[in-house]
Order: sequence, then C-alpha cells, then structure tokens
Amino acid sequence: ARCQRGSNNRRKAKAKVARAHRKVRAARQDFLHRTSTDLVRKADTVVVEDLNVKGMVKNRRLSRSISDAGWGEFRRQLEYKCQRYGRRFVVIDRWYPSSRTCSSCGYLLAQLSLSTRHWTCPGCRTRHDRDVNAAKNIRAAGLVVAGKNPGDVCGADVRRQGSSLPQSATKQKPPTARAVGIPAR
Repeated sequence: ARCQRGSNNRRKAKAKVARAHRKVRAARQDFLHRTSTDLVRKADTVVVEDLNVKGMVKNRRLSRSISDAGWGEFRRQLEYKCQRYGRRFVVIDRWYPSSRTCSSCGYLLAQLSLSTRHWTCPGCRTRHDRDVNAAKNIRAAGLVVAGKNPGDVCGADVRRQGSSLPQSATKQKPPTARAVGIPAR
C-alpha cells in the first residue's frame, strides 16, 4: 500500500501477495479434495445436512470461519465424487432437528441453544455431545431416506472394494451399513 503506483517495487509486492494467496488457496483445495475422496472411498452412503451457507456467511462473527472451511465447495465435491464412484449421496433437510433429538431414545428437546455443547436426555438420561449426537441422527435419517436398512441385504458382496478378496456367499449374515453423517456446526 505504501509503494508508489506503477513502480517496480509495487509490482514485486503485488506478485508476493498474489503468491501467498495462491498458496493458501491450493492448501485449502488440497485438504478438501483429500478429505472428500477419503470419505467417499470409505462409505457406501454419504449423508450431509443441507445448510444455508449463503445465509450463514452473512453472520459477521462466523463468516470468515465458514468461508475458510469451504462448506459449499466440500458439498459440491462430495456430490460429484459420490456420483463418480457409484456411491449414494443423501441430503437431509436443513430443518431436521438433528442436534435436539436423542440418538438413543428419540426424545425431542424443545430448545437447545447454540452455546450448549453437551446435554443430558430427560427421557433416557444419556449424556450427548451435540455434534456426535447430530452426526448419529443425520446418519440414521440418511439411511432411512436412502431406504437402506442393514437387515435388507443378504448374500455376498456385489462389488470388490480395495485389495480385499470377494466374500463367499455361503455365510449369510447381514453386513453392517457404512455411512458418514456430517453434522452442522
């Protein structure tokens, strides 16, 4: 800002700032690509909560953190990678009370402030971490929406995954459903 316009020093300073911004952008993109690819490779069904990212960025206190995390870009990458790898991508409604619902008994709290990080269910007395509980509820809701119950499938694996060998169809036990629930912050 203190360099004179049109000078060589200003041109050098501008290139230096652009290089720093390019490095930060590349680091963010690398993190998002690695994380989304890892999630899609590990799970058959990826469940996310529909978030109003544009509206959340309008909050003065949270806007920088939300923009830095790149939630919209992360969801976009998950969506196209699930399509590419043949996985299911399920979006849960943004008004679903994932944080306020007990993942053990299904009790629904009337109010839960954003500052409350842990709460105890009045129905079954289970202590919940807000984000872990929301992830469990989002996963369960996503499996219901996808119509995928672990007891529905019987038999051998349909496709080979990774370096594992195909399983024999002789042993009939229901496979565990692998799904990822991503809670809202």
